[in-house]
Amino acid sequence: MMVASFDSVAPIYQWMERLAFGGALERARFAHVDALRTCRSILLLGDGDGRFLERLLAAAPGARVHSVDASAAMLALAAARVAPADRVRVKFENADARTIALPLAAYDAVATLFFLDCFTPEETRALVTRVAGSIRPGGQWLFADFAVPEGGWRRCYSRVVVGGLYAFFRWRARISARRLPDSERTIAGAGFRAEVSSTLAQGLLRSVLFRGETTSARIGDPGA
Repeated sequence: MMVASFDSVAPIYQWMERLAFGGALERARFAHVDALRTCRSILLLGDGDGRFLERLLAAAPGARVHSVDASAAMLALAAARVAPADRVRVKFENADARTIALPLAAYDAVATLFFLDCFTPEETRALVTRVAGSIRPGGQWLFADFAVPEGGWRRCYSRVVVGGLYAFFRWRARISARRLPDSERTIAGAGFRAEVSSTLAQGLLRSVLFRGETTSARIGDPGA
């Protein structure tokens, strides 16, 4: 199993993102963060340099956050963004999300922001199923990622951008994916329905807030 590492790009990641996309990725990350304001326990997978974590801690003042990232360098950047008063609320874990032990029905919400695109479709399906089991019935899934629209010039534009990103991050970070997995459909198949969504940057970016089933009928639920 190939383990990606963003350590080499961690120091310049924010600069690269701003140069390539301006503030578009941040707008996608933050689009629906306020919907998590009442959560008490949140799983954050692959947050990178911690910009979302910083916003999340302010938006959900009563939440404890379990932040998992395979990059120790990214976790160090994220930890540096956390105010001293909030450090007790965050558990950082340097681990591969595909193999980490996740407690059953332990979290009110999970956030996967520009994260699932790092994995193959098969890896994404397995990961989503495991993560779904760790979310309490009726919990939320905050998702943001790149997208390729159905047709027209926007599709051509998105394919070129996404193809370039995969070439770069396969080289620099050793990600296993070569193309975008159908993450939204996979999350929906695990028993979550989209409550609100946003499309940004001419269709290149998607941000979606999902809500899980309130019964144990969803895939991955410990009671299913």
